[in-house]
Amino acid sequence: MKNIIVITGASSGFGSLASHALARAGHTVYAGMRETRGRNAPQVEEANRFSKEHSVDLRTVEMDVSDQPSVNAAIKAIIEQQGRIDVLIHNAGHMVFGPAEAFTPEQLAELYDINVLSTQRVNRAVLPYLRKQRKGLVLWVSSSSSAGGTPPYLAPYFASKAGMDAMAVVYARELVRWGVETTIVVPGAFTGGTNHFAHSGRPADTAVVAEYEAGPYKGFADDVMKGFASIVPPDADASAVADAIVKIVDTPFGKRPFRVHVDPTEDGAEVTNMVMDRVRAELLRRIGLGDLLQVSI
Repeated sequence: MKNIIVITGASSGFGSLASHALARAGHTVYAGMRETRGRNAPQVEEANRFSKEHSVDLRTVEMDVSDQPSVNAAIKAIIEQQGRIDVLIHNAGHMVFGPAEAFTPEQLAELYDINVLSTQRVNRAVLPYLRKQRKGLVLWVSSSSSAGGTPPYLAPYFASKAGMDAMAVVYARELVRWGVETTIVVPGAFTGGTNHFAHSGRPADTAVVAEYEAGPYKGFADDVMKGFASIVPPDADASAVADAIVKIVDTPFGKRPFRVHVDPTEDGAEVTNMVMDRVRAELLRRIGLGDLLQVSI
């Protein structure tokens, strides 16, 4: 079945890989990104080239997930062109790296806005259509850091991704009776194939960073990165996340998995999430809300 898909943060990384893979799988894909006439103009040109070269339907749409009017305009344009949206993929996100103390509260708020509040803006624009259709899929690109190993110097990022994951879990229960499925994809650390580490933000309080570097944490940032690199298999390919997303979208309605892990480092998130999701499911059954665990076909 050909789906109308909108994916956020699709200018690079998992978003770009997934948009290409979904288009090649035969779907109509709207790759959301900001500054389509500015810094992301080359990405727009590349998407157009890819679409023509492979005879697929990959389109770009101006969407700044930090701005509600921008999100609303993007979704309105898609609805006007297609009449529906079948799949929403929450992929937009940003990473920061450095000692937690050196980040200002404003930086944490900005990161939370990008990684968590952005999903709320997009949901409020898209969900009215999915609920009216009584059918759809919301796919969230989470992170193994929300339940697995959490190395230091990534606290603000880990906290925001954990917040996003928690939102996804509860949203799933509130959408199931509308016929809207939820799948949470949980990528592990990929040091290649994405720009997460290369383009990660840094603490604003450089004086505090200097104190850490001059003290017992001298050279620690390099130690963390080397540690990550040591557990990522040499054949780890970020496109595996895109392949997993295509498989989920192509799974028949009502049969899609609630959570899928794509973690070459095996940081423990799959084990932890298995326990947490089971406990949550058991509670719903105990309080008579077991129907919230699966859409009715």
